[in-house]
Amino acid sequence: MKTYREFPVQHAKPRYEQGPPSDVIASDGTKHKFEIDVIFTSHRNTVAAIHLAAGLMTGLDGRIALIDAQPIPYPSPLDKPPILIDFARQRLLAITNVSTVEITPHIILCRFRAEALVSVLKPGSLIVIGCRKSWWPTWETRLARKLQRSGYEVLVREA
Repeated sequence: MKTYREFPVQHAKPRYEQGPPSDVIASDGTKHKFEIDVIFTSHRNTVAAIHLAAGLMTGLDGRIALIDAQPIPYPSPLDKPPILIDFARQRLLAITNVSTVEITPHIILCRFRAEALVSVLKPGSLIVIGCRKSWWPTWETRLARKLQRSGYEVLVREA
């Protein structure tokens, strides 16, 4: 795993290599019993998803993991992506100031978003995805269906 300034940048490697831990250790060293994963989609939709996750977290000792899976096209190598990591980091840090619950941001560089999320997330974890209202299936709702088929509990928040 490669560390990029304040939080880790992952290259589609599992976050928990020995299975899910019983306690989630926060950045300040405290242990939390509960974690909700929020998938970054867009700024507006992700803020709505964080508000939903923070509402679910009231009265519980837990934190929110904000995960941004950045797909990299095949001609580009994963270790030198054509995306601006600084911009993605600043975007996630701006979103983490929205909630009073502790939010831990993660950037994952991958080829396919759904497969990378399945390999990174804990089995059976609660995932919140924000999407826009639409009559037709959006990429966010298709991602939510793929994650549900993989065995995750997924909540979709329409903004």
